Amino acid sequence: EPVEPEVPVDTGEFTLADNVNDIWNTVGQILVRLDGVEYESRAQMMGIYALRYRGERLLIRTQAIAIGSPTEGVLTRVLALGPDGKPNHSRAAVELLEVLEQRIPVEIGKYRTPVKLKKPAKPKKKKRKSG
Repeated sequence: EPVEPEVPVDTGEFTLADNVNDIWNTVGQILVRLDGVEYESRAQMMGIYALRYRGERLLIRTQAIAIGSPTEGVLTRVLALGPDGKPNHSRAAVELLEVLEQRIPVEIGKYRTPVKLKKPAKPKKKKRKSG
């Protein structure tokens, strides 16, 4: 009998063309206002929010993706992990990621960290020698 190919499971994971810090900030703002989410903690250095959603403990992670060159822009992956740090593809995780995927592009402008460029240094005036 022919074996049917496995249907790939939708992981809910997605990638956006934006920087990890702005996406992480936006994810946090969405999560704290989202019905059904019980916010527990966060770790910005790891890009993680710990929470409960639909009775399930999840970690939502934002992760910068290395790309070929600076001219290609920046990418950030958003995924769900279980408390053990392994990918979580449960129904609750996929549903939450779908909400984030829809809302991040709409809301990121509100939470973007402004880039402050250094002003060019003023040339120093030469001191005149007296004498």
